[in-house]
Amino acid sequence: MSSRREFITLLGGAAATWPLAARAQQSAMPIVGFLSSRMASESVSIVAAFHQGLKEIGYVEGQNISIEYRWADFQDDRLRAMAADLVQRRVAVIAATGSTVAASTAKLATTTIPIVFGAGSDPVKEGLVASLNRPGGNITGVTTFTQQLGAKQLELLHAMVPTAAVVAVLGKRNDPDTESALKDVEAAARTLGLQILALTVDSKRDFQAAFATLVQRGAGALLICSGAFFTANRVQLAILAARHGIPAIYTLREFPLAGGLMSYATRLTDSYRQVGIYVGQILKGAKPASYR
Repeated sequence: MSSRREFITLLGGAAATWPLAARAQQSAMPIVGFLSSRMASESVSIVAAFHQGLKEIGYVEGQNISIEYRWADFQDDRLRAMAADLVQRRVAVIAATGSTVAASTAKLATTTIPIVFGAGSDPVKEGLVASLNRPGGNITGVTTFTQQLGAKQLELLHAMVPTAAVVAVLGKRNDPDTESALKDVEAAARTLGLQILALTVDSKRDFQAAFATLVQRGAGALLICSGAFFTANRVQLAILAARHGIPAIYTLREFPLAGGLMSYATRLTDSYRQVGIYVGQILKGAKPASYR
């Protein structure tokens, strides 16, 4: 009887230590900060791609890595506080995704914590890295160069709708990615002999007015700039384009899947998978200054 009581006591004592051991193991996990301009609700596929990239390097959330997510919901003025919070939590790496603004904000927040960005613009031109071969500092990342595809998108749109002398370009107001893309599109338009009607919006509430304006101004086709904001509202944009009979070209294949006419760009999920791979490699000791 005494031996049985001793066994039960020993077993009970061991069981009591299990939660403590689990908590200690969890706290020892490296923490990745995931900073994004996007909304969580419309980012399921890209988060899955990010996890896939991490898994390929040997990291699985909840097993040997913890991830702190910060979603700005397309309100870029929230990014600064979110980035500062991640820095305060002393995360091992920050994945700054969704826009160039998110990447720039993370870079301003820390010069020591490694940063892996996911963007669609030229990172050298935007001042994120010193060069593509040698990023320098504490930042590296992945770019789809989507902003540089505007000229090709305009060319494809012109081939499909050669009678459209005026092409509307819809972008996000006060967005550096839109401003960069618009310059390239305007240069291409001069070569093609087209007139560009530049329209910008602050929120999805402005879509109706933007389409009314482009119809009133005689635009025969529409080019939608890249960006997470437009991707999140792709269904509404596709419906409005169809309702007004405006042939439109978009950046990502998610737009045609939502009912849009056509798109031309790389796959977004591929870039997020690569961001996950980069984050995993840095956790294993790779240096952002030379990793590309």
